[in-house]
Formats: sequence, C-alpha cells, structure tokens
Amino acid sequence: MENLTILGTGSAMVTKCYNTCFTLSNNNDHFLIDAGGGNTILSNLEKSNISINQIHNMFISHNHNDHILGSIWVIRAVAQGILNDKYTGNFNIYCHKTSITAIKTICSFVLQKKFLKLFDDRILFIEIENNSEFKILGRKTTFFNINSTKQLQFGFKTTLLNNKHLTFLGDEPFRENLKIYCENVDYLFHEAFCLYSQKDIFKPYEKHHATVKDACKNANILNVKSIILYHTEDKNLEKRKELYTKEGKEEFNGIIHVPNDLEIIKL
Repeated sequence: MENLTILGTGSAMVTKCYNTCFTLSNNNDHFLIDAGGGNTILSNLEKSNISINQIHNMFISHNHNDHILGSIWVIRAVAQGILNDKYTGNFNIYCHKTSITAIKTICSFVLQKKFLKLFDDRILFIEIENNSEFKILGRKTTFFNINSTKQLQFGFKTTLLNNKHLTFLGDEPFRENLKIYCENVDYLFHEAFCLYSQKDIFKPYEKHHATVKDACKNANILNVKSIILYHTEDKNLEKRKELYTKEGKEEFNGIIHVPNDLEIIKL
C-alpha cells in the first residue's frame, strides 16, 4: 500500500511540532524526504512504526538546518544497524553535491570513524542535478532545481505505482518555470507558512514563503487534485487544520490536506 507518513509539519523555528519531513512508502519500504533538524526524526519514525531497517532511500532537499541536520541521526542509526548486522542492503542518499559535502563534513566532526568507514561502501551518496531521474521504490522520480532565492534547493516529481503523480516543491512557493512538474498532478506539496489573514504577524514574504491563500491559488491555477500544506508556523496547532482549510477553500475546490505530525495520508 502506498502511504505518506507525515513525520513533521513545521518550519525552521517551531517548538510545538517537528520540522517538515515525511516518508513515501510502498508496503514496508520507505523513502525518507528530508529529516528535520534533530533526533526527533528517530522518535517520530518509531512512533510511526517505521524501522530504520526499512529505509533504504533518503532525499535531502537543501542545506538549511531544519532539513539536513536530522539526516546525521538517520545515518548514525543506519550505520549502527549495519555494524550490528541488523540492516540489510545499502542506504542511498540523494542530494546535490553541495549537500553531500555538508553531510560528510558534519559527520566527520560528530560521528565515530567506525561509522564513517561505511561511506561509499554501504552508505552511498548519489549526486542529483536538475532533471536527474532515478527509480526509487519502483517509482520514476525526477529531481529538479526549485530556483530558490535563498539557497540551492531541489524538489521532485514522482509517478506512484497507481500511475498517479506527486510533486514536492521544497519549502518555497511555486514558480512559473516549475509548471512542467506541477500542472495536473494528483498531489502537490506546497509550503504555507501562515494564513494570509495573519501575514502581517508572521511576515512570510520577507522570508520568501507563501501563505495558505497563495498556495491554494497556485493549486487552482495548476489544476491539481489535492494540495498538501506544510512547513507552517506553530502558534495555533489546535486550530491549524480548521483555519488553513477554511482559508484554502476560498481559492481551491480540490482536496486540501493540512496534516499534523504523525498523520498518514493514503494515496
């Protein structure tokens, strides 16, 4: 069964939920997309009943701390599993060469040499560029440069096993030159830093982010079937789903997902 397990939904400085990351699953094999900023990635995987031994592919979109630092904990857990003969196969890390350098450098300072020796042996770094195409969990997956205004960042489009299409836009808004990856897809991951009605409070545009209204307006123009809103502020989590959905429906008639941490979306 193909599922999305949402491991975190928050932007960089949240404290009431975890940073945005999720898995795309095919039965008991899981593709991890980003890893958040700390070892909460391990506890949220555990709470979701996803064993580290069931993750053989990870994508890191860019080098901001709330996306890349959790990968160090995942790498350590995988390496420990390999050394204890509990992890079978290789662990593939898909990212740009700048992220490969960042991850390897951080690991060289904080992980023991016995773990580092597994790099390029059982822990493999697979370099991506714009329009790089791979088959991950049996799905055609194309990575693309989102043309970030802040730091080099990648998203991806994948064809699900049921022939539906899913696009992940990273943590910045849709840009017109990404239309080829987004138009008519079944699922669009689009960041929504806050409500448009609260833009003066959270100032999303100063941070190069979008509001719920912006994201859902894009989804409507792109004719997508479902939008998944994430990478949000965390000041009103109890009402986030209700308020974001209400504002989004003013712009988009399709399905709006405003997931909480640990929520599962069936594809």
